[in-house]
Order: sequence, then C-alpha cells, then structure tokens
Amino acid sequence: MEKIIKLIQAKGYQVGNLTLGEVVEIADALELRASDVVIVEAMSQNAMTREEVIDAVINAFAHNLYAAEVGITSGSSFLLGKAPQELAYNDFSNRLFEDDLINKILVYTLAAQVGNHSCGLQPCAGTGDSCTYTGIYRALQEIIEDKEELARIVSVMLKVGTIFRAGKTSTGCNMEGFGAGAAAAAATFVEYRKGQPRALAKAIVLALSPTIGVPCTPRVMVSGLCATHIGGGVVIGNLAANLAMHTNIPVDVPVDVMVAMASAVHPVSATQIVPVVNDYMQSFFKTNLEVEYFVDDSIKEKEKTNIEVTMDRALKEARVLAEKANSIVKPFGEAVVGGSSQAVGSPTNTGRIAHALAKGEITGVKIELYAELFARRGINVPGILMAAVLGAGTDNGKAYREIMQRVKDKKIRIEILKVDEPQMQRITVSATEQSSMVEALNRGGARLVLKNARPSLEEAFMAAKRLGIVLVD
Repeated sequence: MEKIIKLIQAKGYQVGNLTLGEVVEIADALELRASDVVIVEAMSQNAMTREEVIDAVINAFAHNLYAAEVGITSGSSFLLGKAPQELAYNDFSNRLFEDDLINKILVYTLAAQVGNHSCGLQPCAGTGDSCTYTGIYRALQEIIEDKEELARIVSVMLKVGTIFRAGKTSTGCNMEGFGAGAAAAAATFVEYRKGQPRALAKAIVLALSPTIGVPCTPRVMVSGLCATHIGGGVVIGNLAANLAMHTNIPVDVPVDVMVAMASAVHPVSATQIVPVVNDYMQSFFKTNLEVEYFVDDSIKEKEKTNIEVTMDRALKEARVLAEKANSIVKPFGEAVVGGSSQAVGSPTNTGRIAHALAKGEITGVKIELYAELFARRGINVPGILMAAVLGAGTDNGKAYREIMQRVKDKKIRIEILKVDEPQMQRITVSATEQSSMVEALNRGGARLVLKNARPSLEEAFMAAKRLGIVLVD
C-alpha cells in the first residue's frame, strides 16, 4: 500500500480522485494489477482496511443480486417479458453465445433488468449499467471461489462505473447501460484474464468508441430494445478486451480523453438526438392506461395525430431508401484506399472530376474541406492529390502511397484550408491551359453531391458520368 500512495503523491495525483488513466499509470509503473491501485485508493479514501474494502465491494451487490434472482425465476417485465427465464430454462440450453461465461453474463444482465422492473435496482450511472455489473458479478461469483480475487476484479468494474456515474447528467445510454456497461465490462474482462494495465486502458477506449452519442430513450419505453443495449455492452466489452489483450492493435487515444469525450457528447445527444428518436418511437412507447385516464383527451388526440403523421412520413422515407438502394448483384462501389469511403472516397472523387475538367500541366491544387474532413486530412489529402494531379481512381494504392513525394518533386503548389460550410469539399486545380474547380457535398460510400464547378456544372456532371462516379441528390 505504501509504495502506491507514495507514487501517487510523487506524481501530484490525489488519492480518492484518481482518473482511470492515472490508475493505469501507477499500476504499470509499479508492475501491479490495476485492482491493486483501485483497492488501495479505496482503503486510503475511506480509512478502511483491505478486508473492509473487500467486504464492502462484495456487499454492494446484495440488493441487485436479489433483483437478478427475481428476474431469472419469477419476474416479468413490460419491456422484456420473461426472456431471462426462457434463456435459463433447462440449464441454459437456449444459448445466446457458445462461450459459457459470456452467455451467463448476458442472461443474468437481462435478469437484472427484469428484476429492475419488478422490485427495483440500485443505480450506478443508471440502472442500465447496474444490470451489466450485476450480470457480470453473478456469473463471476459462480466460478471464482476466492473472495478477494472476486472483489479485486469487481473493484475495477466499479471504479469505471463510478466515473460514469459522475459523468451522466442527462438521458443517454452512452453514459449508462451501453457506454458505461461496455467500458466497465472491457476493464473487468482484462482484469479477470490477468491482462496488463495498459491493455485495460486500451480495452476501455475500444469499447467506448461505438457507444458515443447512443440515446437512451428508445430502449426505456419500447419493448425489446433494452436487451441489445445492455447486452451489447457485455459483447462489445468482451470484444474490446480480447483485441487489447491478444493483438497489437494500435490505440493512441488516452483513456481519460475518451471518457471525457463521452461525457461531453452525452448532453449534446440528449438535446439533439433524443428528440428525433422520440419523434419516430413514440408510437411504440408502452403506456399505462391507469395513468392515461387522467390525461386530457385533447392532449391524447393531438399525440395520436402527430404519431399518425410521423408513421406515414417514416414509411415514405423507408420507401425512398428502398428505391435508391442498389441491386444485391452489384452492392458495392469502387474500392477506396485510405480507410474511409466518406473521409477519403468522396473527396477523392471530387478531385477526379476536377482533374478531368483541367487542361495542360497542373501547377497547383487548392483543397478546401469542412471541419471533420479537415481534421482527417492525414488520410484524405493523399487521395485528393492523386486524383487531382494524376486522375487516379479511389482504388489506386500505389498512387496513394507515392503522391506526396511526387507533388514535392514536381513543385506543385498545394493549399489545404478549412471551410465552415457543412459537408463541403472544394477542389481547385490550377493548370497551364485550363484551370478547374469542383464544389461538392460529402456523402458516404465515395458518393457526392455536385454543387458548383468551373468551367461549368454541366461539364462536371458529364465528367462524373464518364468516370463512373456516383452522384446523389
């Protein structure tokens, strides 16, 4: 304990306020497990012995374990029905995963949610992530006989959970069942499998990435959807842990930065995404007839009208998507080097059109990109330049690798600028006989929307057709 406290103090960190990154840093420096640091922090913060911390961590789950037991034996949920009982029937013969541990964690996680709707659950960031923590705890409790080892593993899970509890300020599953659940599950699986502290941090980052901005609303009022939120946290966490432990996959984002971003996106999601979700999902919200009795008929009638309008609009939008969809016999577009059909493919195709409109020797290329594309310039500028200078297609890996040196050798003037217009990508090619400019909006799948061009927009449309570039409205 003493060496951990001394190093924390030497680094100027505060016991009781350690970030996940600091926990990992201390553990890594002292060649300890992350749980060693987490438990010592709790001992110092609460003036407890190690045994007292171990007991407190174990006892923290008493009520939630009861809720999970209700969910797997007798409880029924208005959102999940009796799904956990069905999955646990006949010694878990109806399996979600072949891996026995992951399968049981998922079933117990769903059982905790059913118990939540039956007798209540003690929340952490919310009740969603408490379901995941309870599912993990119960499954590990069945296979880990050593009480201290169980508490060590669970302490890491709870350290992550309490960080997310502090960060959750509004509605949003990115800081609860899915996001917090995935991050805590990832950390727990690494600790359980005796992974290195750095792998634990890497796993949390990997687990958080797909959860950023995920709204909560559809799952808390619509039948069934909760299952893949809280269950998905377990699956994503397991995937992230295995990637971090069994590969050398590069993960450069510090864990504290990823957590801070998740917290910052959280309220934005609540104000920007949740209202849209409500709009589409409200017609599927579970209602309580006893409550509805007290709601004014005019309000209910207005809601009914709005729901009908929304449903009609949604079905029409789905029809438009079906009409625009490719046939399954030709589902894919051209290959795109650089890793992203949106960040690289679409601006590269804009450059291809600009190249086709230019005449003579190319002397300069001006690249104007909206903020997101500008931030990803490390991967898209080579693509744009190989297209604008050479007319290379999006699949030309050789040109992509060589173009930066070629423009230097030819002394071609390059300008790279950020513009404010959303989705904008504007490529200007200076040439000895005829210069060109193509202004387009970025779309996924290497597609684009043509907005303006020189010498003319008509010629740009013709060039795009000739090159096989997919244009959208």
